[in-house]
Amino acid sequence: MHPAEITLQPFKPEDQAAVKALILSGMAEHWGFIDPTLNPDLNNIAQSYAGAHFLVAWQQGAVVGCGALAPRGGGTAEIVRMSVAAHLRRQGLGAMILNHLIQQARASGIQQIVLETTETWSEVVAFYLRHGFRITHHKDGDVYFALDLN
Repeated sequence: MHPAEITLQPFKPEDQAAVKALILSGMAEHWGFIDPTLNPDLNNIAQSYAGAHFLVAWQQGAVVGCGALAPRGGGTAEIVRMSVAAHLRRQGLGAMILNHLIQQARASGIQQIVLETTETWSEVVAFYLRHGFRITHHKDGDVYFALDLN
């Protein structure tokens, strides 16, 4: 993937339907189904992530990726809702989004980034480990990560 093909832009309310569809598509692909009651934050992304730095990746007029950096207080922020369109995975788009979010965290004075994902999502676990995150603990089928920025 050539980075010039992708643009990263802040989430706008008009991106709502496409971003929600992208995220749910990735979850359906992994889990085999979607339980809409488990993702109420996606019903109004602008409201749910009002204090976050929510990025949307575009390619040729289509949403192809997203991710958010949500402040959690005490110098910590959490990466949430990272998703990449299936046809662009393993081509550097996830790394592009993640690196931008890490740069944003540094620029904002964040000292630590945390995140969690499902333990069985092995390619995602490997992705975060490759990008310098360390596993802090496992709980209820999830794996928790941290990246210290200081």
